[in-house]
Amino acid sequence: MPELPEVETVRRGVEPHVLGRCIVAVTVRDARLRWPVPTDFAAFARGQRIDAVSRRGKYLIFALNGGDRIIVHLGMTGRVLVLDADHPVVKHDHLDLQLDNGRLLRYHDPRRFGAVLPWPKAEAGHVLIDALGPEPLSDAFSGDYLYRRSRNKKAAVKTFVMDGQIVVGAGNIYAAESLFHAGIRPTRAAGRVTRAEYARLADAIRAVLAEAITQGGTTLRDFAGADGASGYFQQDLYVYGREGQPCRVCGTAIKGIRLGNRASCWCPGCQR
Repeated sequence: MPELPEVETVRRGVEPHVLGRCIVAVTVRDARLRWPVPTDFAAFARGQRIDAVSRRGKYLIFALNGGDRIIVHLGMTGRVLVLDADHPVVKHDHLDLQLDNGRLLRYHDPRRFGAVLPWPKAEAGHVLIDALGPEPLSDAFSGDYLYRRSRNKKAAVKTFVMDGQIVVGAGNIYAAESLFHAGIRPTRAAGRVTRAEYARLADAIRAVLAEAITQGGTTLRDFAGADGASGYFQQDLYVYGREGQPCRVCGTAIKGIRLGNRASCWCPGCQR
């Protein structure tokens, strides 16, 4: 599933092409996404200007000039592409927003686990957004914050930081990598991690995510950016997907485990 860096890569790729552009037509070919596209979505979006493109967690938010918004979630295989208006339609091209500059935003999703939803201005909050934790690259996120939220938590620290209500964006790949750089074993109880260790972990999460954004995300099967190009952060992974291979730091064989039905890898030599 695309994680925060992949979604941020898409946001940055899309933004220059859509800012200030008016949506002149909407085509919904298949509304059967994870949450169905409402029947009135075309009327909701048509005629509105896109004034900003932001991201909250894994959600893209297109702010419209009338105060309404459009939320896009990529799910597992979703892609938002910037194309010429006459670009051929292929299988799984579910929705188009045609712009006034002769281009369009196309939502493509083979598995249909994503979503394109209206967020009317009359609704101050949104059920998909309201419970999310702080952004890891914001001032609201810190080691002290993680330490406070973790007290008396028996869940594994990796499971804890992957909880989107604790912090957004520390998905499976990036949680594993961040815990490696912080020297923390992923199976340790979150409540047993010290304040100093959480300070290292918060720094590692920020650094790993920032580097992944710089490199365009991590290519794992289906992800590609707004221009169709894949990210390449995977070549820098230290533990994720490297079970049985030697650690790039100490040479110890990377171990694989299951945490919360997710594959997880760690280094017994570097992580305690």
